Amino acid sequence: MHTQSQSTPRSAGGGGGQILAETLRRQAHACRDRTAFVFGERRTSYSSLDELTNRVAQALAAAGCEPGARAAVLAGDSDHVYEVIGGCAKAGVVSLGINWRLAPPEIRFILEDSGARVLFVDAEFYSKVAAAIGDLEGLATVVVLEGAVEGLTAYAAWRDAAPAIDPCLTQSADDPVVQMYTSGTTGLPKGVVLANRSFFAVVDAMAAAGDGWIGWRGDDVSLLNIPSFHIGGLWWAMTGLNAGATGVILRAFNPGQVIDQVQRHRVTKVCMVPAMMQMVLAEPAAASADWSSLEAIVYGGSPIPRTLLERAMDTFGCEFAQIYGLTETGNTAVCLRHADHLDPSGERLKAAGRPYPGVRVEIIDREGRALPPREVGEIRVHSPANMLGYWNRPEATEATLRDGWVYTGDAGYLDEQGFVFVHDRVKDMIIYAGENVYPAEIESVLCAHPDVVEAAVIGVPDERWGEAVKAIVVRREGSDLRARALLAHARASLADFKVPKTVDWIDALPRTPSGKIKKAQLRTPYWEGRERQVN
Repeated sequence: MHTQSQSTPRSAGGGGGQILAETLRRQAHACRDRTAFVFGERRTSYSSLDELTNRVAQALAAAGCEPGARAAVLAGDSDHVYEVIGGCAKAGVVSLGINWRLAPPEIRFILEDSGARVLFVDAEFYSKVAAAIGDLEGLATVVVLEGAVEGLTAYAAWRDAAPAIDPCLTQSADDPVVQMYTSGTTGLPKGVVLANRSFFAVVDAMAAAGDGWIGWRGDDVSLLNIPSFHIGGLWWAMTGLNAGATGVILRAFNPGQVIDQVQRHRVTKVCMVPAMMQMVLAEPAAASADWSSLEAIVYGGSPIPRTLLERAMDTFGCEFAQIYGLTETGNTAVCLRHADHLDPSGERLKAAGRPYPGVRVEIIDREGRALPPREVGEIRVHSPANMLGYWNRPEATEATLRDGWVYTGDAGYLDEQGFVFVHDRVKDMIIYAGENVYPAEIESVLCAHPDVVEAAVIGVPDERWGEAVKAIVVRREGSDLRARALLAHARASLADFKVPKTVDWIDALPRTPSGKIKKAQLRTPYWEGRERQVN
């Protein structure tokens, strides 16, 4: 491996600011003693982060990892996790975070599918994979990140045995740097391969256009509460790193810790999914907490009920921005800015936002033809952050990534001002008496009822109409809400054909490890024995 003194700045070649390894080098000299990460009582400066990631890169090379190899992480988030991600980037190794909530067979599948050479694992998760990884070909090294496992190397000793010398590999913005496995709701997960540019290209395009977005600064303090094995979490961390901000890391999301850490570290920027926001607001301490340091909350990942958003805006008292994107688009491609949240009519709050500079969004029909404003079709995205493809899945890649466009599988429309309105997943669409019905719209209305915790809407067979709309609802604890009252609530906001015909009550909705509702599991009892899941 080529070596160069860690203290000498240089360009690594290629896309400059769109390369993670180069970002680490640049910030080490621009920010030096500024804190990059806080994890519990541990603090890591930007200069130390550069040195530690050099050591990780050298240790990976010593373990036989050549550029293009895969290294897996099965751990709660920590400063060590981000050292590994940065060290992999400097070594040209592709890092892949694994959701620790997955079952052992699912973890084994990802390790086997990716061909990971190294596994970084927390001691508390090792027992669930020890038997599963014993005969995996190619997995040569297992390193314990947090805790201790007898017979295995501890991360700090493994890292510190390597020299703090920058490998200085020539890299480009198009080189793969991260592989993320989509959980999906059916079938085996697919490894989404993301390039360096996936984490920086959209931010660069905004800067070139003079778009300040949410006003990132070097003195910002960002809360890293979304797991790094999710695109939203890793993208948020990389965006803060690119700005020279300080990231306060939570090992896992905990609403009480969010309240504590925001106040303790005077956090200025937070990214959350709506379910997280709801859990934080449900904490008794939320009402009296000091949220005055917060400047911006970015949210996305799923539709947000209007009532939840209004409560959040009232409680947190800061700017809000909604983002829309996929793992395949390198996270965010569309944003609803804070000014749009202040629209007195409330119409803008129904939108996902408008594309960023450098990003194009089109709505197409089944033949691939662009549709005019307000006609619903499939959303496709052309972004400089789009994925390279699915790992070892050429057919799936060809189906999703065509001519630079990611076909999202989401149904929606554009209005005359270019705002994107997301209706639902195309595959979740219900066809009732020839009308296209999108569950997300109905779910949002149902969730606005004060006695509804969450709801899922599915299509079930109907001999007369083809499919009928069914709601599966979780009631607030202690509530005696009945179907008649809930449907009356729905009729006040929905066309008659969209109002559910029946309501089932459930204690909790089934979810994937990443939090997606398992719609296929909910449908199964109603479609069992039928060849097609449409009628």
